[in-house]
Amino acid sequence: MKRRASIAAISGIILLTAASCAKLNEKTYGSVSVDQGGAASSADLNGVYSQLYGQTDQANTYALQEHSTDEMMGPTRGTDWGDFGTWRKLHTHTWTPSHNQVSDTWDQLNIGVFRASQVISRATDNKIKAEASFLRAYFMFQVVDLYGQAPFRDPTAPNSATPIVYNRKDATDFIIKDLEFADANLTTSANIGVANKAAADALLAKVYLNRAVYTATTVGGPFTFAKADMDKVIEYADKVTAAGYTLEPAGKYFQDFAWDNTEQSHGNIFGIYNTPTNVPASSKNRWKMGLHYNQTPDGWNGFTTLADFYKSFEATDERRGVDYPGLTDKVGLRAGFAIGQQYGPGHVALKQRGGQPLVFTEVVNLNYSTEAQGIRVFKYFPHPNADGTVTDSGEDNDYVILRYADVLLEKAEAILRGGTATGGQTALQIVNQIRTPRGASALASLDLTAMLAERGREMYWEGWRRNDLIRFEKFNDPVDQRPAKTDKSKTVYPIPQRAVDTNPNLKQNSGY
Repeated sequence: MKRRASIAAISGIILLTAASCAKLNEKTYGSVSVDQGGAASSADLNGVYSQLYGQTDQANTYALQEHSTDEMMGPTRGTDWGDFGTWRKLHTHTWTPSHNQVSDTWDQLNIGVFRASQVISRATDNKIKAEASFLRAYFMFQVVDLYGQAPFRDPTAPNSATPIVYNRKDATDFIIKDLEFADANLTTSANIGVANKAAADALLAKVYLNRAVYTATTVGGPFTFAKADMDKVIEYADKVTAAGYTLEPAGKYFQDFAWDNTEQSHGNIFGIYNTPTNVPASSKNRWKMGLHYNQTPDGWNGFTTLADFYKSFEATDERRGVDYPGLTDKVGLRAGFAIGQQYGPGHVALKQRGGQPLVFTEVVNLNYSTEAQGIRVFKYFPHPNADGTVTDSGEDNDYVILRYADVLLEKAEAILRGGTATGGQTALQIVNQIRTPRGASALASLDLTAMLAERGREMYWEGWRRNDLIRFEKFNDPVDQRPAKTDKSKTVYPIPQRAVDTNPNLKQNSGY
């Protein structure tokens, strides 16, 4: 899908003082405001978009959604990646209300909600208001998904006012209303860096698919999926299809994430637009966090996938890993999962810092890993220069938040959960429509277990795994390095303690 009007006016990330983002209900929270003079402008809206940039970081929202699952862990390697246990606690479900990333994510997302609310309250242009409504819905969706309740401060209220708090059900209804307004007032043209009609439809599908989770009387399930909600998922998924998005053809799975995904992707719906000369939020963290120090480019030698997750792919499945033209032939790096002997430019076998062969292994220990343990993942990857070097100018991959394959899988799941099929499609046909171009064998049947597995294979490391596991009631199951089933209370994170201490309307989540 071609969509290339950039947000040229987007400025850099607005710097926040420690005081301004410390507590949601502090008077100083207003210091993260957009300009308060007159009607909201496009410059004010850019201040809301800039709050998305934190989504590309390897920490916070991304870490909370991925490290807690069966597809990612951050092992400590000697003195590397200890970080006071922040990554280990996420994987083992042993976080507390004072966990640094629990607090930082809360701040990032709620600042996004508040900035969007300021623009909405002052907007006289419906398109500006609609874009802000979409962004507010996205930030609040993440708050509701992660924390189970959502504070809300009316930007027109006096600074002394204490923010109200929406419970999960009411917050979900609030999000839906924002998205319905956005859907009615945004254009149909697809532009990954600007909220558009298809993005609103895609997020509406995701909200309705998860509505059973957010309206359940017991946290963590069991969940009852209403047919009306599943029909809504299908309705909005069909609208995205009607907008012209398609799957990547055979052999082209990774072009949704490559350096030229701006031009090459047919399925990227919404995210952050980067160019070689303007990179507001580089996706390089996604490859840096796994690359070994001696690879090209060098990396931080951090996060890995779990062997069981890697083994869920067929050997012929392109998504598991391929030689990528312009990448593998230049620097030796393959797209997808990296296991076994690693190579550099000229297909030279690489070594560890101590001189041993650099062989990534299935075996990994969360507490005591060597520098070569663990299967790495390179879903995004850099653009090498002709001479095999990699410079910062090769970091212009668009960062993807919503894409078409996700929407199709949501439609298939909604049909599987009782929604009325459209277009003559069955859930099995849709899943095989995705699998076949990837080189995976067609499934003969489909149940919820197979559906969850396929979502993992298509959407791995994109920040949606925790959301999926909770909806399928599998989030608390034992995984490698977390041998015991955890309590359902862990399906929401705690409210940061300092937020509870300063807003009497916030109540700590059960189990914390």
